[in-house]
Amino acid sequence: MNEHTKWSEIRDRRMAEPGAAEAYEATRLAYELGKSVRDLRQARGWSQSQLARESGMTQSAVARFEAGGTVPTIPILERLARALGVDLTIGFRPRPEAAA
Repeated sequence: MNEHTKWSEIRDRRMAEPGAAEAYEATRLAYELGKSVRDLRQARGWSQSQLARESGMTQSAVARFEAGGTVPTIPILERLARALGVDLTIGFRPRPEAAA
């Protein structure tokens, strides 16, 4: 009998590996930042190329960022915010008690 491993079992094994939770969190953050920029860009009716011109980046860099493929530096976030006409807010907030 050929048993297939469930995705949840594979995920649980991988997340138990050293550094996996931190890598997952960094990836999640990069994705959320990229999604925020993509949403703002689309709300303005801009293409990736237009955002790239306005922010002094290349279209491919904007595409990678929006896809969550890169973790941006603060200066890059500032350039994107300025180009999109929004304020960049960076801060810390307490975690819920259960997550601490």
